[in-house]
Amino acid sequence: MLLASASVSSTPLRSPGRRLAASALLTALAVAGSLATLGSARAQASLDTMVKAEAEQAGFPAMAAAVVVKGKLLAVGTGGTRRVGTVAPVTHKDRFHIGSDTKAMTSLMTAMMVEAGKLRWDSTFEQVFPELATGMDAGVKRVTLAQLLSHTSGLPSDDADFDALLAKVVFQSGNLNEQRYWMVKQTVTKPLAREPGASFAYSNLGYTMAGAMIERVGEKSWEELIYDRVFTPLKLSTAGIGPQATLGRLDAPLGHVVVDGKLKAMIGGPEADNPLVISPAGTAHMSVIDFATWGGWMAGQGKRAPFLVKPDTMKKLVTPVISMSAASTSSTTVAGAAQYALGWASTKMAWTDYPVAFHGGSNNMNKAYIWVDTERDASIVVMTNVATPNTDDVMQKLAGKLYGRYVKTVK
Repeated sequence: MLLASASVSSTPLRSPGRRLAASALLTALAVAGSLATLGSARAQASLDTMVKAEAEQAGFPAMAAAVVVKGKLLAVGTGGTRRVGTVAPVTHKDRFHIGSDTKAMTSLMTAMMVEAGKLRWDSTFEQVFPELATGMDAGVKRVTLAQLLSHTSGLPSDDADFDALLAKVVFQSGNLNEQRYWMVKQTVTKPLAREPGASFAYSNLGYTMAGAMIERVGEKSWEELIYDRVFTPLKLSTAGIGPQATLGRLDAPLGHVVVDGKLKAMIGGPEADNPLVISPAGTAHMSVIDFATWGGWMAGQGKRAPFLVKPDTMKKLVTPVISMSAASTSSTTVAGAAQYALGWASTKMAWTDYPVAFHGGSNNMNKAYIWVDTERDASIVVMTNVATPNTDDVMQKLAGKLYGRYVKTVK
């Protein structure tokens, strides 16, 4: 996940393994009010030339960007190649990895479970997993679901212990939901790093454990639930989990790393993403149009179908819970005043008049940014298939240009 301030460019997030960004940050009633409006190509402006030029100047293999205002796709563009050194042009349908931007979808699924009466925002591990109560740390017993989603649970930021846990969990038998349950069992017996609710500490472990809670009450794996509850109703047809490219095929933009000063493509497969066990924290992928569709739906705050949760619940998801001060964000990319909600940050950019919902995601090979302006019912997304020191600055500057051109004049 990547978080950035209005005036200072961000750097990748600190995270749990080799590939989680290191050191830094959801029933149609009427056609007119549905997501179908996003398919109206006649109203779309092409950003292809602009995006291609930005990617080439920055040295990115590829980049994509889109703008949705009041539920309509106003502009979209892609530029570059799927793999450095090849002629494999990216398209508007190409899948890009969104990393920790997946967290907002996990929070949305949690909200659905809350509205269905299967969970509460203050549900605890002891309540959801009563069989683990014996031996559970006293502090962990007080951690709530909302605290897990706002990174205020008291669990440590991604550290060496989390790396060690990941190294062991991949050898556990069973499905991914069973592996997540194993992680819960290993974690709840250990003391917290800080008092629950007292401060912010970015934790991919926290989101993985929240995913396990959703799985327990939803009686399905997180992967099944995100298709049932998010991807399918929102018609995110390109959305999936894990590496965006099929192993052995160049059917999507490959992620890239820098080796000896040169870009190296990471062929699709296990090494092209983080362990799938932490998917609730960030392993989704989708096209730039689907990503913008997601952002546009969130920006509507319940104005448009599908009506997955109540408007008040959508508002809760983006309402700040905790300040992300420099003293408490050593594991994030926040540089300046920002706050965190439930899967979303809230920060004022240099090019916005007020704070907007924001998130970023990276697995150190790809990067994706999303901004949601609920006041103007607009969203901007920018994606790339590389994560280098200049990606944050380039992507945020492009978003600023698009915001000024398409969003700032909205009444």
